[in-house]
This record gives sequence, structure tokens and C-alpha cells, in this order.
Amino acid sequence: MPERTQNTVRALERAAHPLRSTEPGGSTADLRALTSMIGDAKVVGLGEATHGSHEFFTMKERIFRQLVEKKGFTTFSLEMSWSSGLQIDEYLQTGKGDARKIAKEALGNSPWEREEFVSLIEWMRDYNRSHPGRTVHFMGNDLGAPTLSDEFFGRVTGYVQRNHPAALPRLDELYTGLRPIDDVFAYLGKPLAERQQLAARAQQALELVSSQEDSGEEAFMWAEQNARSIAQTTKFLTMDVTDPDSVAASQRFRDEVMAQNVTWWQRQTGDKVLLSAHNDHVGYVAGDPTMYPKTQGSFLRDTMGKNYLPIGFTFNQGSFLSKDAALGGEWKKFTVGAAGPGRNEHTLDQVRHRDFYLDVRQAPVPARAWLSTARPTLNVGTQFPYEPRDIAIAKSFDVLIHLHEVREAVKMEP
Repeated sequence: MPERTQNTVRALERAAHPLRSTEPGGSTADLRALTSMIGDAKVVGLGEATHGSHEFFTMKERIFRQLVEKKGFTTFSLEMSWSSGLQIDEYLQTGKGDARKIAKEALGNSPWEREEFVSLIEWMRDYNRSHPGRTVHFMGNDLGAPTLSDEFFGRVTGYVQRNHPAALPRLDELYTGLRPIDDVFAYLGKPLAERQQLAARAQQALELVSSQEDSGEEAFMWAEQNARSIAQTTKFLTMDVTDPDSVAASQRFRDEVMAQNVTWWQRQTGDKVLLSAHNDHVGYVAGDPTMYPKTQGSFLRDTMGKNYLPIGFTFNQGSFLSKDAALGGEWKKFTVGAAGPGRNEHTLDQVRHRDFYLDVRQAPVPARAWLSTARPTLNVGTQFPYEPRDIAIAKSFDVLIHLHEVREAVKMEP
């Protein structure tokens, strides 16, 4: 090992805290330093270097449990549709239905339709049974894909019908032809002009709902937010998938929306939030700035300052879920070998701990310099193969978790 690399590894080892396990349950003594690193943050972004690895998902449950029990966190927020998040949260608050069935419906056809998320939902429901005065919540912060159901539109029209019936005919008119969106991929096949017209009507519907404001009325705030989600989704769906500039602009809008939804929830409820998403969303800078010109994490830093703290994940080798094509296709297993020289993960994996975490902000000077230099790093999203992109870890994350090996997430049982 070259002397410079040896010095870097020694400096990283001085900053590193070993992880006893990536599985929830049991002792959490190894998470005490992480709890201190999080400090007073109100929103913690917890990334993932792939969308479908068991250890990333189980660590999210493990860390969420710790934050609930030690730091007063009460919301788990996932990079999934706002409407589906409400569906899961309703189960958590009422216990009506079956956790597995709810997970299948709300997470269907996503990389989170896995046993690890059934486990998380079941733990959250069990926690609520034991803590009826301080329940935990589940929220989806993303746009309304892959569907916007008729029932979800009904959350908006139902409120207007009960509280402002004179406005209902106009609202129904604006949502005609739009309600419901059964499949966003099919919806993207509509002519662009038609999608633009539908988006304009959804925006008008939001403005109509907003004009009925009942000052301080909680039901109004939620109805307006649901109408906003419909307008956000239809605006996003005006992208031209054949134009890279349009796709990049839409992704920037999507990250902005995800940040706005988290901020709205945090301010509306007062909850501390663990935000789960891909590294390229929770970090301050994405590994692929052409596709993600401004991240959710960057937007949250703009609005929340030090109240937002992003945690990134890296891994050396293993398997995960991805797809052959970003639009459509099935989630399936892919495997990669150990990271080669020159990659961030190659050096991180030479630290003597198999799995560990470190505070990037407080790392020794040689480690900090190394963490501030951009090098190829693998972050797999919805499509693979995907080449490692240059990432300066210190410019994207405040805390880093490195895992030696991961395996694909577990398919949900019937």
C-alpha cells in the first residue's frame, strides 16, 4: 500500500466507529456516537448506494428505531408517492388492515416492495400500540407515481363537498379527464400538449382549493396539500422523455417537490423526520449533476440550514436490485465485485472495521482532505449497468456509513 494511502487509511480509522450489526434489534451501544453526530437536526437524510440492498434497508430500520427512542423522531419519510405514504400511515394510526397487504398495495412495483419494509411497518405499528399518546408516522415525499387513485382525488373533493359545496362543481370539472391516473408510464404516452393542458387544470384546481382557506383549519391544510400533490405530479408529467434537458429540469423539479413536502410535513406536524432516499437525493450534491442538477438535500439545506443532516452510504461489493431500463421493466438482481483502486470504496474498505461510520465534518485533516476530493463512487439507481461517478464525499454528506458487502433485498412473501 503506498505511504499516502496508508496515511489516509490511518486517519480514516481514527474517525471511524465500528458497526456491530446492520440488523435491527439487540444492543444499540454501537450507535451512540452516531446519535451524537446527529445532534439537534430536525430532518436526517439517510441515503442508499443502491435501491435494493438488504443491509441498507435494515440499517434504516435500525437507525430509525434509535432516533425514535433516543432523539424524539416520529416520522419515517420515504422516496415514494405522497398518496401511498398516507395509505401506510393510516394503517399505522388505526391498525385497520394487514401490514403485508398494505405494503404490497402501497409499495407495489417498487424496490421497496420487500420483506425489509414489511418489518419496518410492522415495528412501527407495534410501537404505536404501545405508545398511543406519541405515535410514529410514515410519509411519502415524492410525486404521485405510479398511480394517483380515484380515492386520493376524493381526499380533495370530499373536503370541498363537506366544507365548501358551492365550489364542488367547478372542482369536479377541473379534475374531469384527469381523475384517476392509473399508470404514469401510460400517461406519459399522451401528447405533450394534452399533458400540459391537464397540468394547467390541476394547478387551477389547487388554486380553487387554496381560495377556500379556513384559517388554522387542519382539514383544510391537508386538503390543500393533497391538491398540491396532484398539481405537482401532473406538472412533472409534462416532461418530454426524448429531450435530455427536459428530463433534467423535471428531475430538478422533483427534488424540489420532495424537499417541499418534507418541509411542509415537518412544519405542519412538528415531527422530527428520518428521510430515506437514494444518495443522489439526500446528499448536497449528486454524483450525476447532469441528471440531478440540484438535489433534495440541497433544497433542504437552503430552507433548513443546520436542521438538515445528510448521511450517505457506500459499499465495497455485493448484490442489489435495479432494472435494464429506467422507465418500465422489472426489478432484478445484479452483482458487482470489489471496488478497484482509485475508487472511494477501495480505500474505505481498507479501514480495519468491516462496517463503520464516521463524521465527515470532524475527520482528521488528512482524512478530511481525502474525503473532499472527487473520485469514482458507485451509486446505482433505477438502471444498471451504471458507471461509478466522481463524488467528493465531504461535499455531499455530513456523515458516511461504509459497508463491506451487501446482498439484494428479500422478495416479499405472499
